[in-house]
Amino acid sequence: MLRVGSKAACMACRNLVSTNMGVRFRIPLQKLHPLSRAIHHRYSGNTNPQRPPHRTAARYFTSMSRLPMRPPKPSPGSGRSHQQQRNFWVVRLAARLLKLRYILLGTAVGGGYTAKKTYEEWKDMLPDFSEYNWVIPDFVWELSEQIDLDKLAKALPEMEEIAKLLPDFDKIGENFTFLKSLLSSGVSLGSEVKGAGLHLLLETSGDPSLKATDSSTTATQDDKQYKKGLLGELILIQQQIQRHEEEVRRAATANSVRPPSPEPAPNPPQQKPKSSDKEKIDQLQEELLRTQLKYQRMLERLEKENKELRKVVLQKDDKGIHQRKIKKSLIDLYSEVLDILSDYDANYNTQDHLPRVVVVGDQSAGKTSVLEMIAQARIFPRGSGEMMTRSPVKVTLSEGPHHVALFKDSGREFDLTKEEDLAALRHEIELRMRKSVKEGQTVSSETISLSVKGPGIQRMVLVDLPGVISTVTTGMATDTKETIFSISRAYMQNPNAIILCIQDGSVDAERSIVTDLVSQMDPHGKRTIFVLTKVDLAEKNLASPSRIQQIVEGKLFPMKALGYFAVVTGKGSSGESIDSIKDYEEDFFQSSRLLRDGMLKAHQVTTKNLSLAVSDCFWKMVRESVEQQADVFKASRFNLETEWKNNYPRLRELDRNELFEKAKNEILDEVISLSQVTPQHWESILQKKLWERVSTHVIENIYLPAAQTMDSGTFNTTVDIKLKQWTDKQLPHKALEVAWETLQEEFARFMAEYKGKDQDDIFDKLKEAVKDESIKRHKWNERAMDSLRVIQHNALEDRSITDKPQWDAAIQFMEETLQTRLKDTESVIKDMVGPDWKQRWLNWQNRTPDQHIRNETKNELDRLLKLHDDHTAYLANDEVTTVRKNLEGRGVEVDPVLIKDTWHQLYRRHFLQKALSHCNLCKRGFYYYQRHFVDSELECNDVVLFWRIQRMLVITANTLRQQLTNTEVRRLEKNVKEVLDDFGEDMERKTQLITGRRVQLAEDLKKVREIQEKLEAFIEALHKEK
Repeated sequence: MLRVGSKAACMACRNLVSTNMGVRFRIPLQKLHPLSRAIHHRYSGNTNPQRPPHRTAARYFTSMSRLPMRPPKPSPGSGRSHQQQRNFWVVRLAARLLKLRYILLGTAVGGGYTAKKTYEEWKDMLPDFSEYNWVIPDFVWELSEQIDLDKLAKALPEMEEIAKLLPDFDKIGENFTFLKSLLSSGVSLGSEVKGAGLHLLLETSGDPSLKATDSSTTATQDDKQYKKGLLGELILIQQQIQRHEEEVRRAATANSVRPPSPEPAPNPPQQKPKSSDKEKIDQLQEELLRTQLKYQRMLERLEKENKELRKVVLQKDDKGIHQRKIKKSLIDLYSEVLDILSDYDANYNTQDHLPRVVVVGDQSAGKTSVLEMIAQARIFPRGSGEMMTRSPVKVTLSEGPHHVALFKDSGREFDLTKEEDLAALRHEIELRMRKSVKEGQTVSSETISLSVKGPGIQRMVLVDLPGVISTVTTGMATDTKETIFSISRAYMQNPNAIILCIQDGSVDAERSIVTDLVSQMDPHGKRTIFVLTKVDLAEKNLASPSRIQQIVEGKLFPMKALGYFAVVTGKGSSGESIDSIKDYEEDFFQSSRLLRDGMLKAHQVTTKNLSLAVSDCFWKMVRESVEQQADVFKASRFNLETEWKNNYPRLRELDRNELFEKAKNEILDEVISLSQVTPQHWESILQKKLWERVSTHVIENIYLPAAQTMDSGTFNTTVDIKLKQWTDKQLPHKALEVAWETLQEEFARFMAEYKGKDQDDIFDKLKEAVKDESIKRHKWNERAMDSLRVIQHNALEDRSITDKPQWDAAIQFMEETLQTRLKDTESVIKDMVGPDWKQRWLNWQNRTPDQHIRNETKNELDRLLKLHDDHTAYLANDEVTTVRKNLEGRGVEVDPVLIKDTWHQLYRRHFLQKALSHCNLCKRGFYYYQRHFVDSELECNDVVLFWRIQRMLVITANTLRQQLTNTEVRRLEKNVKEVLDDFGEDMERKTQLITGRRVQLAEDLKKVREIQEKLEAFIEALHKEK
């Protein structure tokens, strides 16, 4: 039963009841919707536990509903009711139990019936899926009929048998748990060992300030971290070493301070204490040496175990067992920042102050060998005494599963465990060094970036610089010494750079140059680590071994350092391996008197201790300075962005590469637009330009000589011969030149038109260079000339004018040509003779003496032409003499050559005038042409000649247009793409063609943003590693 109107009722049932009912009553459950009854009422609870008292309403009860309220109990003061309660409590208890049985039985029956009815209603609501049997293919039903599923189920193995075949996952989990704990302990132990090594380095480095700070900051950490297991034993050994050193020092001091005995002859009882003190000192020294060696061996064993464990972990992780996304290591992120900074032209006083380890030293001091020992591979080219390091080499060392090396700009990996790859790597480094050195120079400031990964390699960034020299030898540039000094100063003046000063121990210390240079850059020695190489040779050659002790203790040089180390980098043979050099170094120091006599301490020897100390100092410097550098680049970015907003507010920040891509797309669009030129446009331009190119030859060399003949047969013969010669030698070549020039002009026209559409002026130099280079590379198809020659020859052979429009077109073409030539000729004559009388009087112009002579010559020749209207094109010698004498008679001295030049222009004008009058007569001569001028005095062979020329021009223009649109435009587009690709790969060329403050500002913005983002990513990863 459900009470309507309360908050316990569901929304579906509430909608069934009218909202304007005045009386609240119960509705039988059967009157409700089946889904509401089955779903909502079964699970809906009363959300209002404090229900108000029932109102007077019509209520219905069944056996399933709640019983009516019991009447209130009588007050305990009534004795009768107490008697009834005492006498009939058994009867009441039995009645209640029987009533409870009936309630449970009724509830079970009612609930079962309701559940069955609900199930039937839900079943009736489901659709009939038998109608959709057609969806399943027929072969599935056939397969189910042919296969006995019971037999198949019986043939399958039991779950117990399958479980036996599976591995024991519990044991695997235990193994993984054990491996994880072992690895975590190994890694932590390795880090603790490294921390202990740094602790020892800074304790005995010779810098009191560093001792004080390190002892105060690491005292509590030593008590907490280094007293467990093997590490606790190491610390105890270290403390024993220190106590033994103090005892030896006190004993030696006591011996030196003890006053001599006043007696002249010492007695034996006094000699005994002295000898016992000396023996005690020797015993303490031997015990100290044994303890140091034991400490060193334990360190080496722990380092070896840690290296093997990390190698296993990295190899398993490299194979994808952990199935995690591989991220860039911390040192790789830092190296990327340094690579970007090396290419960045710093403006706004933004200097690169990020830490790196700068390796400096005299030439052949062994700095490259030290770097190879740290990298655990012979990766650098070697030479006997000559300069091998010709440019800075940045080496990023990081840990990895495989010992490989690769360049920043190359994807090839060199396997450093294979000798052939090592040789190839050394050869590649040497080639890059020689390539970076400009002509006439010996060294270069261009940095070569190399990355080396391998198990057990300490993470750091080192820069190997060219060795410092004292004298420039033969074959070197004169400024080599100054260039090396400037490169070294540029790297060392970075206040956060760690200077690894390499000193050759086999030569006199006074010959060293690098120590003075380092002292100038780091006078207090707060970031310098001194390394003495070739200690084995120094021990043999030096008469006083204490000199080595003075060097390592920092007492021989005025230079101060953070720490001092002594190393051995092999026997001097280039074929030695890294392992053999390590073994030789360990054997030497174990047997060396330098350690045995206490001149050197165990933590000051071997390249392994050196690499640990350098790596720890490097990361300490990085953590102290990287955030400050990030703030510097953030401020630089703000300055650059402000300048851009003020100067170029409506332009996008496009760097040089993005601008080049934009210009490239525009140029390609302009080339593609050439294919959209209409055929009519191509043909009209080609025809016009071709006639401008050949019209002079046609008039002067074909038409004019042929017109001097007396009959039509000779005229046609002369024309045919000259046309044949012209076609064989000059005409095809001229036509191709015209086509090529037309293509260039159209290309330039489209580029100029595109420039008007809001084009950026910054692309002008690039587009001009691309156009010139593309035209320079483009060559016309050689086969086109032969085919064009045949077409032109066939066109000129045809003489048949089929209709009157063609005749009229030829007449018009001839008339326009002759008028144009006549205007040009008159202009030339006018320039020869100077202004006429009208111009002289009106414009106050005078003739020059040469113009006066030519004018007199012109007047004399005009009289000759009037007398001989049919004169030939050339003057005879006697006629020239006659004209000259006539002019001399009037006082004009003239040269015969001037007379002939003047005659040539005058006769041409005379001929063109006659030809024009003849052309007007031939306008009505098509009828006579059809009759081959039979019984007619009119001959129009010159009109036929111009018709042949005109038809040849039309056919040639059509042929060239087809070749342009089908072949040459595509070839030009291909050439343009090749030129753009070549320019895109040539960064120097792009820098020359795309210039300006806007470009440089966009470049700086891009670089500074990239540096800032890389630094922020590195800082985030650095904080996570902490």
